[in-house]
Amino acid sequence: MTTIKCLAAFCLSGCLVLGGTLGAQYEAAMKKPGSAEKLPWPKGIRAAVSLTFDDARLSQVDTLIPILDRAGVKGTFYVSMDNLTRRLEGWKKAVRTGHEIGNHTLTHPCTGNYPAFRFNALEEMNIDAMAKEIDGAQQAIVKALGVEPRSFAYPCGQTFVGRGQNVQSYVPLVAGRFLSGRKWLNEHANDPAFCDLAQLLAFESDGKPFEALKSLLDTAAAEGSWIIFVGHEVGDGGYQTTLASAIEELCRYCREPANGLRLDTVGAIAEDVLKARKK
Repeated sequence: MTTIKCLAAFCLSGCLVLGGTLGAQYEAAMKKPGSAEKLPWPKGIRAAVSLTFDDARLSQVDTLIPILDRAGVKGTFYVSMDNLTRRLEGWKKAVRTGHEIGNHTLTHPCTGNYPAFRFNALEEMNIDAMAKEIDGAQQAIVKALGVEPRSFAYPCGQTFVGRGQNVQSYVPLVAGRFLSGRKWLNEHANDPAFCDLAQLLAFESDGKPFEALKSLLDTAAAEGSWIIFVGHEVGDGGYQTTLASAIEELCRYCREPANGLRLDTVGAIAEDVLKARKK
């Protein structure tokens, strides 16, 4: 029994020492800039919000942009070239009125586990092929709209090419070409002091009523975060459709000064975050 008690005491002592060491390390880490500390938003602002939409779906020009324009809100649109050409004049007008156009690659490659992308699969690509995708889209957007995107959105939210031991992240490609890179289907907002601007987290807005979006927004505001929403189609309902009514209410809520929210494009907020970090 004495041996067992001694062993137990030794283990307990070791755990306390280890726990104390880890606790001290944790406390030290939390004191480092960019971890516990938050970048202060301008006076009266609690959090930042960006509304983003992918693929240049036709309903974005037909339904969404008029909603945003009436509300005085600017969105970020990560466009696919085939859809863009079907509403080219509408997209040119969107650029003139201050909406942000982002790069979403030339052909939208995605994991081949999705049958629709089996013949345009990330698993069958390499870094050089992805660079051509990104640069080709950049050139096409400049030619079509006369603007050079500074924001990128990873198709399907996936950041890799290749298979197994040959898998490579193409985040460095994005970081070297753009001010920001946006992911998808994440579970938290962005800490402006800590987040990697090349891997911004984002929530899906498709299918969610205003109350659900507001709940996410209120959590982000309580944390002083930057929340990014991602939608596709815009209308009354359906697959990958952000509800037009939810966007209208969200715009009104964000524009109310008492709520302390800054609603702006990804590029505008990323630029301000970068400037604040350099101070």
